[in-house]
Amino acid sequence: MSSRRIGLLVNPTSGRGRGGRSAPEVAARLSAGGVEVVPIEGVDAADAEARMVAAVEAGLTGLVACGGDGTVNMALQHAVAADIPLGIIPVGTGDDIARSLSLPRKDIAAAVNVVLSGATRRVDVGEVITADAGRRLFLGVLSAGFDSMVNERANRMTFPRGQAKYMAAIVAELGTFAPVPYRLTLDDQYEDVEGMLVAIGNGVSYGGGMKVCPSSVMDDGLFHVMLLRKVSKPTFLRVFPTVFRGTHLKHPQVSERPARSVALTGEGQVAYADGERMGLLPISASVLPSAVSVFVPRPSAE
Repeated sequence: MSSRRIGLLVNPTSGRGRGGRSAPEVAARLSAGGVEVVPIEGVDAADAEARMVAAVEAGLTGLVACGGDGTVNMALQHAVAADIPLGIIPVGTGDDIARSLSLPRKDIAAAVNVVLSGATRRVDVGEVITADAGRRLFLGVLSAGFDSMVNERANRMTFPRGQAKYMAAIVAELGTFAPVPYRLTLDDQYEDVEGMLVAIGNGVSYGGGMKVCPSSVMDDGLFHVMLLRKVSKPTFLRVFPTVFRGTHLKHPQVSERPARSVALTGEGQVAYADGERMGLLPISASVLPSAVSVFVPRPSAE
């Protein structure tokens, strides 16, 4: 029997079905590498969660998420609790956690080889407590404001589908979105401010490469918190796309500051992280330093 017993959490709908299509190859490559694979796939999120709990309780030496950032987020909760390494086969739409960790994307063989190599790195985890959903962990970026309201709107829409739905939601939200009066507390310093967007970065990017918190490092024991203050809609339309390059920090209404803990209030606002709905504001978030091991590429020999 293999000394490595790894749970393989699969989201069959990730990346428009790439998660499900990729799973047999991932399992075969892991098995060929001497790993005992424990498949974890549910008929829905609740069923997958229950199956993952059972697999972890039965004993695993690692947990691999085959899907997008939401799948990684689900696996993260259990990898931290059980203190077992987390692997990522990024086959979702954005895969921003893999980007922040410099993991191979769009290359299943390379991603599986990272897991097989056995090299790990301890990184920080964000912990958030929301007004309605309790405690949840995240690896990437936690945000509230315009982008989260777009997600809320898109999740209510039944048509169109795919990326077109999000574009339609952006256009619709632009018509109604107004700056939000926030109270933002970084460690023990608070500020009352009208803002368009607040992003709490453990990772660098969201939305498929939007470098919203470009100073973030996943093992520095800090969040890097980006605030876009109140601007006109024409200015917002000019500034928002620059997050793909991380150059939005040059705008005078944008700031990025480090903090170990963050509290945020804003009426009627909701927070998202790792592509998942975390819950309603007010929220409090803290860095859990080095809280999880992740499989990473083994350094090449000099």
